[in-house]
This record gives sequence, structure tokens and C-alpha cells, in this order.
Amino acid sequence: MSPPLPDLETFPPLRAWQRKALVEYLRRRTPDFTAVATPGAGKTTFALRIAAELLNDGTVEAVTVVCPTEHLKTQWAVAAARVGIQLDAAFRNADVHSARDFHGAVLTYAQVGMAPAVHRRRTMTRRTMVILDEIHHAGDSRTWGDGVKDAFEPAERRLMLTGTPFRSDDNPIPFVSYERGDDGLQRSRSDSTYGYSDALRDGVVRPVIFLAYSGETRWRTSAGDELAARLGEPMTKDLVAQAWRTALDHRGDWMPQVLRAADARLSRLREHGMPDAGGLVIASDQQTARAYAKLLETIAGEKPAVVLSDDQGASARIATFAVSEQRWLVAVRMVSEGVDIPRLAVGVYATSASTPLYFAQAIGRFVRARREGETATVFLPSVPHLLGLASEMEAERDHILGAPKDPDGLDDALLERAQRAEDAAGELEKRFEALSATAELDQVIFDGASFGTGARAGTPEEEEYLGLPGLLSPDQVALLLNRRQSEQLAEQKRRAKDAPVPQPREPVVLSAGERRVGLRRQLNTLVAAHHHRTGLPHGKIHAELRRICGGPPSAQATIEQLEERIATIQTL
Repeated sequence: MSPPLPDLETFPPLRAWQRKALVEYLRRRTPDFTAVATPGAGKTTFALRIAAELLNDGTVEAVTVVCPTEHLKTQWAVAAARVGIQLDAAFRNADVHSARDFHGAVLTYAQVGMAPAVHRRRTMTRRTMVILDEIHHAGDSRTWGDGVKDAFEPAERRLMLTGTPFRSDDNPIPFVSYERGDDGLQRSRSDSTYGYSDALRDGVVRPVIFLAYSGETRWRTSAGDELAARLGEPMTKDLVAQAWRTALDHRGDWMPQVLRAADARLSRLREHGMPDAGGLVIASDQQTARAYAKLLETIAGEKPAVVLSDDQGASARIATFAVSEQRWLVAVRMVSEGVDIPRLAVGVYATSASTPLYFAQAIGRFVRARREGETATVFLPSVPHLLGLASEMEAERDHILGAPKDPDGLDDALLERAQRAEDAAGELEKRFEALSATAELDQVIFDGASFGTGARAGTPEEEEYLGLPGLLSPDQVALLLNRRQSEQLAEQKRRAKDAPVPQPREPVVLSAGERRVGLRRQLNTLVAAHHHRTGLPHGKIHAELRRICGGPPSAQATIEQLEERIATIQTL
């Protein structure tokens, strides 16, 4: 017996962007529709409303959802059941046909790739709507892409969803439209787009404050040479990878200091407006994740939840954590796109993954808004590439086929090789040995701008930022960060004035790092002044300066680029 149709009258009210996209979908009534919406905006609700409309008007008889992981299958089925759409999350390829007491099934991309013929027959048996969640995964392998295309070509309707930038490779995504631009490159085209900046303006997502930590790192190479570098300073890719890995080593001081700061920030949020706030540490591998969990247990006095793989047990642990008041969750990459834990408000990005896609997916776990004024805080290594991604949170990206690769981007494969767990022979230690790493707050990134004068871990200066109120609007965050920066500068001047008059000596020569900090500070002061004169958001002013002068975000900019922007804004 077929289940009853969903009742549109009892469907949850839609947000403005969802209503607009729904009207556009119903107006077009085309077989394919691609919706891009920032994580936390409500893509699931939007897709289920379209499914309910098509089931009720008889356009389709069945619904199939395809998603990246087993955990998301359960999450989709639960969300659908709430609105009267019954989806079978336990469907296996061997079942061949869906049971008649379901409206359809939830599958993974891997599941479709293994038996596309099974799902093609299912699709042809009943007029079917297919929801392809995080559609960029269909390009993860040729098998998955071909399988999705073969299985769902006969579908009556296909709705493609994604919440993050499309792929960074040239694998075309099935059923996504591409248009050739004036430069001859093909770019993906979406039918509805709702970006992070739009969602932030509407109060749909939280503002994210990034606390970037640098520090001195020391390691020994396979040749026995000892190298030292300051995290965040310009250097070659292989040195960046080694310094980054040294900082993330649980046996050094960098990770314990950053975890201690993150736990202090979590306590602040819990004491002031978010009593159930939770934290997430994203690790690179299982061994490291367990080590981080032990450190957190010592720091927080409470054993964190640990999720190491995408299996049924992992889904249960995530679900339990989501509704509990447990402080911390430690995971190996898998708690990424689509996993819904709205109480997550503090993150530690302790992985070497550096693609725009993965970074956006990870940060998307912290932006889901529940009430007005909630903010999110993410701690990350002060690595130029990550600083750029943090500064470009609001950037909207398309999938571009045939585009030249960014020569300045980090090589994720290189970083993964540096962090890969080796066998008991300790081959990794023979090539590389982390010796020490210390942490200090380098800068605070918000709305594309960089704030702060730097602070050592455990100092009152660091506490000034860790103690930011937990309930703030985006404008209040920018205002408060500007004020904190001004207070830091005033305090530094006071200390210099009160200090004993030194004997005449050679002029102090600032290091390149000190000059960059001073120039970033000067640029932010000028941007803040321009904001008060014009009312333009800080992020738009920084974006305009980048358009005029070129170059990366200020967190990554060179001394010369910062000087050019300072000169430019003084003429605006």
C-alpha cells in the first residue's frame, strides 16, 4: 500500500531565498535545476518542499535522494519523515526495488556507482524525482559520475544541490550546465544561488571569527639538519608543509596551547548566551585524533566524543553528541558537509587539507544559526593559503573546466604525504622529526579584514579576544574588533612612553613580519574610517582595494601590496 501524500499545509514556513527559488523552479519546470546555497541555509527543506509539490500534483510518483555518506542517508530520511515523505535509508542494491510503503529511497554516490543498472530500473519503474545532494561528489571518480548519469538519465526531474564551491579539478559534474565564457573556459551555471554574504545579511547563518595562530617551529630532516621557521612567514611549499605538520604534532606545545585557547573560548560562549555550545576538532588521521582527544580530556576535564570513520557507529555517536551538552567532538575529516550539529560554535582546524572545497565544507559545520546574535569561532594555523580561504569566506565560486592551476596554492598531496601514518618501522620519523612548536595569536580575521597586533598564548592580550561576547551581530563584531585593536595600540604606546628613556643607539630595524603586522593594522584603521564615512561594509572596502590594486586578501598580502592599498584608500 502506498503511503499518504505529504500535506503541504503543515509544511514548515520557507525562508525568503527558499520561496524565491521554489517559485523559479515551479515557473521553469525543466528536467534539471541546480541550487547553490551556503551551508546552513536550508537546502534540505527546500528540496523536500519541491518533492512534496511534485508528489502532490502527480508530476512524480517516487523520490530518490543521493548523498555522500551513510550518516547523511539517515539524516535525510529523518528530515523527510518530518514532512510526510517516507524514504528508505536502509535500501541496498540487492533489494532491486523499493518497498511500496515508501515514497522512495536514500542512496550514497558509491552505492549508485556500484550498481547503476539497478537504480536505472528503479527510476524507469516509476516517474521519479532525483535529489542529488552535494552534487560535486558525482565527479569524485569516473565510476561515480558515469554511474549517476546512467542511473538517473530516465528521471522525470533532477534537482542538484551544493553548499560549497564546486570541484577544483576538470571532472565534469553530471546534469550540471556549463557555459563557455569570453576566455574560452566552461563555467558551471546554477539556477538559484544563495551565498554566505546573503545568508549573513539575512541572519540565516552566524558570523565566523577566525583566530589564526603562528609560532616558532623546529624540526629535523632525514639528513640530520635542524630547521626552524615561523609559521605563517613566506617560504617554499615543502617548508610550509613541514612547519605546518610540526605545529600540528600533539607532542609539541602548539596544539596544547591552541586547544587550551579554544576550550577557554568555548567556556566563554557557554557562560554568556550559548549554554550548550559545542566544539569540533578536525584532525588528519585516526592516530592524531586520539592524541588530540587525550589532550582535550586533560584540558577540559571531560572526555570528548571521537568519530574516526563513516560507519553506523559513527552516525550514532554524531547523533548523540548533537543532542547532548558534551563539550568536544574530535573527528577525522568525516564531519564535513551536510552533517547537522547546530550547537557547534567553536572549531579547531587541525588538518592539512587545504582545498577551497574542503575548507568551505569544514567551516560550514559552524555557521548554522539558531538564534539572533550567535557567533562562531574557528582556530587555525597561520598558513598563508588558509588565511586566504578564511578571508574569502563570502566568495562565490564556479566549477571551471580547463582552468590553469594556481601556482601559489598548496599541494594537498604533499601535505598528506607529510602527515600520512606509517608502519611500525617508523619510516616517517626517518625522513622528518618534529622537535618543538610554540603558539601565539597572529591575527583575527573577520569579514575579509585582519585585526590584532599579535599575542602570546596565555597572556591577557590573547584573553581579550578569547573573551569576546558570544552574542553579537556582524556589525558589532567588526566594531568590537576595531575597538580591541585600538586599545592594544594605545596600551603599546603607553608602555613605550612609561619605559625608561634608553641610551642613544642604532635605529631599530623591524623584521618583515613586524612591518607586515604594522601595515595590516594601518590598513584596517583606514578601512574602518572609510566605513564610518561611507557606510560600506569592511569586506566590500577590502574587496574594492583588491580589485584596484590586485593581489590576495590582506591576511596574505606582501609588504608592497599593503603599502599600495594604504596609498590607494587614502585617495578614495
